[in-house]
Amino acid sequence: MGRLSGKRAFVTAAGQGIGRAAALAMAREGAQVIASDINADLLASLAGESVETQVLDVRNAGAVAAMAAQVGAVDVLFNCAGFVAHGTILDCDEDQWAFSVDLNMTAMYRVTRAFLPGMLAQGAGSIINMSSVASSIIAAPNRFVYAATKAAVIGMTKAIAADFITQGVRCNAICPGTVDSPSLEQRMTDLGGGDYAKGRAAFMTRQPMGRLGTPEEIANLVVYLASDDSSLTTGAAHVIDGGWSNT
Repeated sequence: MGRLSGKRAFVTAAGQGIGRAAALAMAREGAQVIASDINADLLASLAGESVETQVLDVRNAGAVAAMAAQVGAVDVLFNCAGFVAHGTILDCDEDQWAFSVDLNMTAMYRVTRAFLPGMLAQGAGSIINMSSVASSIIAAPNRFVYAATKAAVIGMTKAIAADFITQGVRCNAICPGTVDSPSLEQRMTDLGGGDYAKGRAAFMTRQPMGRLGTPEEIANLVVYLASDDSSLTTGAAHVIDGGWSNT
C-alpha cells in the first residue's frame, strides 16, 4: 500500500521536468494519475507508465472546463504549468506580461476553479501550486515578470487555503530554487548572453550546496503534500532551494 493508494490526482504540464516526475512519483505511491500537457509528443513518453494521459491547453478556459467534467472529482490537483521569462521590467513588453500572467496565474486560477467543486463535494482534497523561490521570497536578477506571477501564486494559495480550511480542502505552494529540468538549458543560455557555459556557471555560483535540484526531489515534496502525511499543512509556501534563499 502506497501513501496515495485510493487517491486520484490530476497534473498539468506533466510531459517533462517536475510535472512528469511528480506524476510518476504519485503513481508509484498508488495514486490513479491523470497526466496532462499541451504537448502530445511529450505525453507519448509516458506510454507504458501507470498513468493516464490527456492533452490539455490550460490557457483555454473551455478546454479546462471540459476536462474537469470528463475527469470528475479528484483528490489531488498539482498545478505545474508555467513559463520562465527572462529579463527586467524594461525587457517585459505588454505581450510578454500578458502571456506570463495568463499561463502562470490565470491558468492556475481556471484549473483550480474547475476542479475545486469536486473536492468540496467529497469533503477532501489537496491542491498543490507551483510557485518559486524567485517570488515574494527572494529576488533573482532578470526574473521580473516571472517573480511577479509566482508571488501572486503564493497569495492565491494562501487565499484558497483560508477560504476552504473548514471544508476539507488544503492548498499549498512549492517554491523551488534552480532545478535541472529540460527548460533550464535555454534560461542558462539567456543568462549567459547566448553562451550556455557562461550561463550555467552563473547559475551554479548561487547554489550554496554546489549543485542544482532535481525534478525527483521536488516530486518527493509533491507526494508528501498530496498524502495524508501533510494533513495539518495548508496555506504554506514550501521552500526547496538548497539554501539559496538563506544566503
